[in-house]
Amino acid sequence: MTLSLRKQLRFRGHDVRLFASNARPIKLQPEADYSCFGTLSSIRGITQVLNPSAYNRLRQILKEFRPDVIHVRLFLSQLSPFILPLLKDTPAIYHVAWYRCICPIGTKLLPDQSPCQENAGIACIKNRCFPAAAWPSAMAQLSLWRLWSRNFSLIVANSYATQKKLLQYGIQADEVIWNGVPVHPYDRQLNQTPTVAFAGRLVTEKGVDDLLDAMHILVRRIPAASLLVAGDGPERKHLEARARRIGIGHHVVFLGHLSRLQLEERLKGAWVQVVPSRWEEPFGIVAAEAMMRGTAVLATNSGGLNEIIQDHETGLLVPANDPQSLAEALTTMLLNPRETETLGTNGRNFALRRLTEAGFVDRFEQLYAKLKQ
Repeated sequence: MTLSLRKQLRFRGHDVRLFASNARPIKLQPEADYSCFGTLSSIRGITQVLNPSAYNRLRQILKEFRPDVIHVRLFLSQLSPFILPLLKDTPAIYHVAWYRCICPIGTKLLPDQSPCQENAGIACIKNRCFPAAAWPSAMAQLSLWRLWSRNFSLIVANSYATQKKLLQYGIQADEVIWNGVPVHPYDRQLNQTPTVAFAGRLVTEKGVDDLLDAMHILVRRIPAASLLVAGDGPERKHLEARARRIGIGHHVVFLGHLSRLQLEERLKGAWVQVVPSRWEEPFGIVAAEAMMRGTAVLATNSGGLNEIIQDHETGLLVPANDPQSLAEALTTMLLNPRETETLGTNGRNFALRRLTEAGFVDRFEQLYAKLKQ
C-alpha cells in the first residue's frame, strides 16, 4: 500500500520520499528512498523502543527535504516511538493499518486464538501472549507512543472496524479511508477444475490450517477440487506437513511469495478466494484484490472484511475458527458456479465503485491539502 501510494502521488506531480528500516522478513529488493538500521535479531526488542539510527536519519532527512506533510504507517515494528518528537513541527498523519498501537503483538488475539478484550499491560503476561522477558520493552514502547502521539495532526484508520477498535482502547481516529487496489481488465477464464485460492502471509492468525481442514472435508465431496496457497511465512512448513498428514497434499499447491502481477496471473482462474482469518482483519486487502479480479470471496465475518463484503451479495461470510462452515460454504459455491460467478461480478462492481487505487489516493491527497493550509 505504501509503495502504491508513493507511485500514484508521484504520477500526480508530488515529490514523495519513502523512509524505512533495512530489515526485511522476506528477500525483496529495497525500495525505500532513505533507510536506517533495522533488525530481526534478538535485539529487536530494544530497537523497537529506541532506535537511534531511525531518529538520527529522520532528523537529517527532515532538515534536507523539508516535507509539507509526513505520512506514517509502520513505525512500531522497527523505527520506534523515538522518531515521534521529530514530527512536532510538521503536519503528520498516522495511518493505522493494524492493532500494534494497542496490542504489543498487533493482532488482539490470545494464544488460544480467541479475541483479546483487555488493555495491554499485566494482561499480556497473565495471558502468556509473549515471553515475560519481552514484557518490559513492550510496555515501554506503548508508553512512549502514548506520550508522543499528540505529535500527530491526524489519525486515519483503514476501516470503520479499525476505528472502532482504536476508540475502544482510547485512541481517537479522525478519519477512515479504505484501501484501494489497481483496476485490472476483466479477464475471467476459470480453471477447468474447481479451484480455491488463498493469498496472504502464512501465519497463525490467517487461519490457513482451518482452510486445509475445510479442504479435507471438501475433497471427499468434490474430488477434483484443489487449493492454491500464495504467500510465505513462518507457518509454511507446518502447513505443508499438515496437508500431507490429513491426506490432501496432492490437492494443495504452495506457490510461495508472488509479486502482485504474478499473483494476478496465478489466481485469475480460481473459482473462489478464501480469507479464513482468525483475527479481526483491519481491512483485508486480498479480499479487495479478489473482488477487483471478479473472483467470488468467502471470508470470516469480522473486522474490516464484513464492511467490504456483503453476505450473499458480493461474497459469503462465515464464522471464524470454523472449518466445517468453511467447507459447507465452499461446497455450495463450487457446486453452483453460475451463482458464484454472480457474486464475483457483484464484487467487482462494488470494487470499481469503492475500492479503487485512484479513490484511495484522492482521499489522502485531500487530507494533505487540508493539513498544509
